[in-house]
Amino acid sequence: MKPLRFSAPLRPLVLLLPLLLGAQAEAPPRAASVTVEGREIPALVVVGPAGPLVTLAPVAEALGAKLGPGEGGSYLLNIGDTQVVLAAGSPVVTVGSEILSLSQPVTPGGGGVMVPLDLLKKTFGDLAGWSIEWQPEASHLAIAKRQARLVSVFIDVVHLQGTTTVVLQFPAAPRYKIEQLPGRIEVRMLGDRITASLPSALDDPLVEGVDASPDRVTIRLLRGATADSYTLENPFRIVFDVHQPGQATGPVGGAPAVGLERPGIRTIVIDPGHGGTETGAIGPSGVQEKELTLLLARSLAGQLAERLGVRTELTRTSDTVISFDARTALANQTKADLFISIHLNSSLGSGAHGAETYFLANRATDPRAASSANIENGASGADSGLAADADPAALQDLQLMLWDLAQSRYLEQSQRLANMIQGELNQALELKDRGVKQAPFRVLMGAAMPAVLVELGFISNPDEEKKLQDAGYRAQLVDSLVRAVGHYKDLVEARPAAPAGEAPGAPEVPGAEEKGAPATPATAPPGARPKALR
Repeated sequence: MKPLRFSAPLRPLVLLLPLLLGAQAEAPPRAASVTVEGREIPALVVVGPAGPLVTLAPVAEALGAKLGPGEGGSYLLNIGDTQVVLAAGSPVVTVGSEILSLSQPVTPGGGGVMVPLDLLKKTFGDLAGWSIEWQPEASHLAIAKRQARLVSVFIDVVHLQGTTTVVLQFPAAPRYKIEQLPGRIEVRMLGDRITASLPSALDDPLVEGVDASPDRVTIRLLRGATADSYTLENPFRIVFDVHQPGQATGPVGGAPAVGLERPGIRTIVIDPGHGGTETGAIGPSGVQEKELTLLLARSLAGQLAERLGVRTELTRTSDTVISFDARTALANQTKADLFISIHLNSSLGSGAHGAETYFLANRATDPRAASSANIENGASGADSGLAADADPAALQDLQLMLWDLAQSRYLEQSQRLANMIQGELNQALELKDRGVKQAPFRVLMGAAMPAVLVELGFISNPDEEKKLQDAGYRAQLVDSLVRAVGHYKDLVEARPAAPAGEAPGAPEVPGAEEKGAPATPATAPPGARPKALR
């Protein structure tokens, strides 16, 4: 190979090229800068694998906070009336009474203690309304006062089963802080301003009143009342459950409060779908859904009482029309622990088959679930107590909102029960797994307990219609439901689950639905889940 030769004018550049490349490789990285409202402050920023760390002292001084030493090598950061406690080497800080986790530990440095950006956001951002923005391309941390937004808030108060639920609904998540003070709760806006829509009249046994000003909402509690808070999405809501001390408001299955009964499943309300002039779906041979759901519900009530030792109630015991509201009202009045609505499915085609289990949501999980809810919701309208000129869609949205506001804490338990029911039906009877779904079924609205709706087969399918008319097959369906409820009961009451192949509390030979009907033991393991949660 011939050696490369360069013309005379290019030779000096070739000789300088290694030096230029070396200088570029050794060039120090651009120093990071920090500005507050456009003014640079002497804060050090170190960018590591987990993100930037910034010296806290100059930031605190620039933002009007006080940073000082605490006990045991900790640091105390005071932002207004809120104290933040942090310690070098720890990824956990205390902000007021809250304990928060950070993306990386607080780190000692030459310029003082250094903190990750999420600490600045959770303190100066959430408490004082500062915007904390890291610009990696420019190695720049920009801190600026957030511009105040004008945010609307709709406030509603619902009392149900001894608990008052106060809901603050926003079009988008605001910047706020909750302060629980003696006799009142304050939701203070951080940089935002609000315009509030208050309830027109309030006569509540736990909440004395709700007031609003441009920078806060105040909930005034009656003597002795306390509250728990949580948030919901789509739309964003801050929810307060107000109750008297000692009332159990948490999810089922938790530790019992002092002086209260141990959590358990003692009363179950079973709802046979349709009735009277509301026939429900009709099979190819003419059998009506309302007839089969009543047979199934009667058998289920008997088996639950016999095998699990629970009290059972039916929403109807004969061929009569019962409104949606009356069905859940019965469950609430009897202080039921579970509500199970029994239905049969239908389809335009004759090939659809299998079982599916629903729990409530304001949006269906898929078009098929939406269609099922629309069909079922069309029943019992004449006896629903709705105004004749009311907009059905608007009323349904309102009822769903009220249910969601007051009863959202039961969604997790409803989903768990639905999973167990679907799993038993899938495995014990080898039915097609149509999955656990959510849909806005009106019959589930207002139930102050875990509530599910079970479609036990397609009456529109000739083969399934024939099986559903067979007492032995119905006994198998009932057995699967009893087993699922038994597993759920064990979970709630924190008892060891029954061995596989034996229903909790069941006799050696389970009773059949009708005389002469064979008993078919289920084989699904406790807590079986469907293959997919659709």
